[in-house]
Amino acid sequence: MSESPKQFSILGLPVHVMNDYTYWLLERLQAKVGTHVVTINAEMTMQAEQDPSLAEVIKNADLVIPDGSGIVLYLQCLLWQKVQRTPGIELAQMLLQKLEKLDFNPKVFFYGGAPEVANKAAKYWQTQIPSLGEIDCYCGYHSSQEEKELQEKLSQIQPQVIFVGLGVPRQELWIAQNRHLCPEAIWMGVGGSFDIWSGNKNRAPAWLGNNHLEWLYRLYQEPWRWRRMLALPQFAIKSIIYSLTSIGAIG
Repeated sequence: MSESPKQFSILGLPVHVMNDYTYWLLERLQAKVGTHVVTINAEMTMQAEQDPSLAEVIKNADLVIPDGSGIVLYLQCLLWQKVQRTPGIELAQMLLQKLEKLDFNPKVFFYGGAPEVANKAAKYWQTQIPSLGEIDCYCGYHSSQEEKELQEKLSQIQPQVIFVGLGVPRQELWIAQNRHLCPEAIWMGVGGSFDIWSGNKNRAPAWLGNNHLEWLYRLYQEPWRWRRMLALPQFAIKSIIYSLTSIGAIG
């Protein structure tokens, strides 16, 4: 068995740290243990402060990985942890790449994105890893009746790996409400990963990500996000205050 993840608290929300998230997830998959993976960043943390339902979902998740630079810097500078950033898209990719090592062929499901985006993303991965076989998909824009059809489809085919690209917090809330449909599956919110896998958008250059500046590239691609980016300085200020308060309480 692999190591158990260490849990830390950031502004009252859990974050799990371990050396190999992928291997841990593969073990859970083989053991048929349902798992909800949340990829947390500073923006999501600030949203959770205003949305108790999102905060509750994060607290109940089985694995919360440090996706954003703000979370990583908090762990490194305020909690003195040797931890590396783990972008959700990279964890999802590593998981797909290692599925063929299992002694069974797990079913993969992509849900979310604009029409045809998830299908293009699925075709990309089928080309990259032919052993994956067919990846079932469902568009993120649909009626309430089609939502029922989606739920029935999941119950029927029972995929073991389900990636949901609806954006935060919609994807996290949707997973929490529907994971009972496939209780043995790994459920993971992947944000805009389908857009990148489909070729509709590009990821930030590696040097920006390595220097905690990937948010700047996203702002360049999507200027309308500037209001959401205000969460970053808010997170920094609250983190320092929270850390000093905690130290004072301990003392």
